[in-house]
Amino acid sequence: MSAPLSGRGAVVVGGGSGVGRAVAELLAANGAGVVVNSRTEAAVAEVIATITAAGGTAIGVAGSAAEEAVAARLVATCVAEFGAVDVLVNCAGIAEPRGSSILTVTAAEWRELLDSHLTTVFTTCRSVAPLMAERGSGAIVNTGSFAYLGDFGGTGYPAGKGAVASLTLALAAELREHGVRVNAVCPGARTRLSTGPDYEAHIRELHRRGLLDETTMHGALDAPPPEYAAALYLYLASDASRSVSGEIFIAAGGFVGRFGRPVAEPLGYRDHAHEKPWTIEELDRMIGR
Repeated sequence: MSAPLSGRGAVVVGGGSGVGRAVAELLAANGAGVVVNSRTEAAVAEVIATITAAGGTAIGVAGSAAEEAVAARLVATCVAEFGAVDVLVNCAGIAEPRGSSILTVTAAEWRELLDSHLTTVFTTCRSVAPLMAERGSGAIVNTGSFAYLGDFGGTGYPAGKGAVASLTLALAAELREHGVRVNAVCPGARTRLSTGPDYEAHIRELHRRGLLDETTMHGALDAPPPEYAAALYLYLASDASRSVSGEIFIAAGGFVGRFGRPVAEPLGYRDHAHEKPWTIEELDRMIGR
């Protein structure tokens, strides 16, 4: 029986470490020709060596995929080497600076965080979407985070991840008629961003401040290896998920779930054609009490 991604071309952005590396290796092990992207040549070369030693096929393009030229080169390389971009996976990301909050973050740090988490997704999707739409098929898997709920504090990291979730839903709606699937995964995994004394101190401090409950704190301190999250990316890249699009999933060790689409909760109604706007007291009765 052939591998599920045999003959497919895949681009993995942020494939030099962590979840991205685990995804690149798993896609290659399941038959895909993989274009590995990371900011440094050394990281790219290491992953390619691992994939080829295991019998897989991979090439690399180093550089920040937030730059349009790098994103375009990723797509062009995949088309030239493997015939098409059948799968795009976005896993790039950087950590919020230690202790960062709206009280301390700089404009430069904010822009760097948004570039890494959001602009990268935009540039790569913008480069590959027209080709996928023209072919009438393709799978895009973006990477979100629990942090978009605000529980972990920060600024550019949760903002970028929240925007990725919204962009994923919008792209899924736009590209559905073209046969292109777009989903996102919020992984819980032990990576360079979620290990070490500084990270552990940060999580414990969030718990002390009341941002994280006891269960969430222990889960964050005992995250599983990235291979557990990578399995969901493989599923979403394969034909097995041909009917799945516009979903925000969770993959955290033994837990797989999804974030339901937000639904408005009506609190009151007023006929604007015949009634005046609400007063503060009326709004307080609906909202504050």
